[in-house]
Formats: sequence, structure tokens, C-alpha cells
Amino acid sequence: MARSFQPTWKKITLLSASLATVMMLSACSKKEESITLNIGYQKYGLLPIIKARGDLDKALKNKGVNVKWVEFPAGPQLLEGLNVGSVVFGEAGEAPPIFAQAANANLVYIANQPKAPLAEALIIPKDSSIKSIQDLKGKRVVLNKGSNVHYLLLKVLEANHLKLDDIQVVYLPPADARAAFEKGAVDAWVIWDPFYAAAEKQLGAKVIATGENLVSNHQFYLADRKFAEQHPDILKAVVNELNTTTQWVSQHQSDAAKLLEKPTGLPLDVLNTSISRMGFGVAPISSEVAKEQQYVADAFYQQKLIPNKINIQAAILAN
Repeated sequence: MARSFQPTWKKITLLSASLATVMMLSACSKKEESITLNIGYQKYGLLPIIKARGDLDKALKNKGVNVKWVEFPAGPQLLEGLNVGSVVFGEAGEAPPIFAQAANANLVYIANQPKAPLAEALIIPKDSSIKSIQDLKGKRVVLNKGSNVHYLLLKVLEANHLKLDDIQVVYLPPADARAAFEKGAVDAWVIWDPFYAAAEKQLGAKVIATGENLVSNHQFYLADRKFAEQHPDILKAVVNELNTTTQWVSQHQSDAAKLLEKPTGLPLDVLNTSISRMGFGVAPISSEVAKEQQYVADAFYQQKLIPNKINIQAAILAN
């Protein structure tokens, strides 16, 4: 009797092993199928607000997508992170993606916030004797080289029939530029929010020009091209959440400022002023926005800030 049962037990053992193997392979397959969305963000802007509220994480988790947030000090570093694959989605102003595209980064424009020309300005110390743009002749003007405000300075000078050669340009990042501005080492500063709002509130800086009627100053949302092509549904969900959040911010500006107080280290009055100058709403890249971004790229090429002329439309996915 014992011999007659032996083959049956062998079959059961083999069947159990096969089932275990199938279950293990199935589990591995599911693990491999799970997607992680690495989002690059900075201390200020819409993305840190979204991170703090947590709604995007919840919405994507229901779709089987995990969100990982990676902080960067500025747009250029964020886009370098996108280029090397440490993130697949992020936010930056007008200038960083132009430099990234000129360096052959494999990025695509996904969406943008509306124009925010009042969110950047050319400012002077509160006790300055400068009264107009013409008074900047021969003066030291500090800015972050190759940034959005570099384009603003070009347009401000152009509108007042001046050239870069008419002023002394000093290139410094925002923190160093503020230090130089505070101690009087420079005569004017071209800067964006929230640094601009901080200079107004904390230093009493005076504005002699903003971007109004001169520049658009868009915020762009960008993605790795391969990820965008493979996961358009995920990016659509992200854009929907961006739009929902920016509408919430427009109606709850003080609450949004409180969410940014800790990451930025800035006081609420500075953040409230800065947020009030944001562009509210997020939309896919239109032909008009692409054209405006092309103007910025062309200006940077003419100033030899980028080595080659680029085509912005080539970095926008066809619908």
C-alpha cells in the first residue's frame, strides 16, 4: 500500500512547488509593474504646496503609482537631475529648460502656469539716487546669469534704448546678490519672487521696473521624454492636480503661505506678497506660449549664453 501512494505524494509535491513558483513569479511581476514617479521640486512654488497637502500622493496611489519627492536648490540642478534620471518630472522657470535643451537634455514641456510678469523686477536700494532706467548707465546691476531675469534685463534695457554694454553687469546667485545689494556693492538688482518680495519687505527696496508689458515669466512643468511617452495617463493626473491646487491657492493664499513658511524659512508677509503675484491655473503648452519661449531662447543665443540655436517646438510632445 505504501508503494502505491508514493507516486501520488510526488505529484502533490511537484504540483505544490509549481504553484509556489507561479505565485512567486506573479508577485515579482506585480512588483516590477509598480511605478514610482520621482518628482523634482524646489522650496518655493506650486509643487511644495502639493507635496505638503498630500492629495497627489493619494490620487496616484489609487492608480498604483508611488510618488517620491526629491528636493533641488534651483531649476538648473533640477533639470540636470531630470537629465540623468534621478527624477522624471519637475518645475522650472523659463531659462533652465532652454539651457537644458541646448545641452541636448531629453526633456519635454508638459504644461505651464499663466504669465506672472509682476513676479520679477529690477530693484534699487531704498536710499538710492537712481530715478529711472536711464540713470543705470555705468552702474553695477547684479543678476543670476542665464536666468529668467537675464531676459527681463535685456527687455528693460531695450525698451529704454540701452544695451548691456551701457551698464556694469555683475553675475551672482540670489543669496550672494542680496548680500552685495544690502552692503551697497551694487546699484541695482534684477530678481524674482520670493527673493524680490523679501527685498521689498525686509530691505525696503524700491522698484524701477517689473516684467509688466515686457516679459511673460511662465513657470513650466517638464518631464523625461521616455516617461512622458510611456505614461501619458500619469502625467495627465499630475496636471489635473496641479490645476486643482493652483485654483485652491488663488482662493486660499494665506493658507498656501503657511505651507511654504517652513520649507522657505521666509515670513508670512513676504510669502503672501509673493504668492499674490503668481500665475494661477495650469494648462498644456499652447502655440503662443511656445512662441514666447522661443523668443527667450533666441535672445539667449544672440547673447551667446547658449552655444546653438534651439527649436522649442521640438521639446513639446504632439497631442
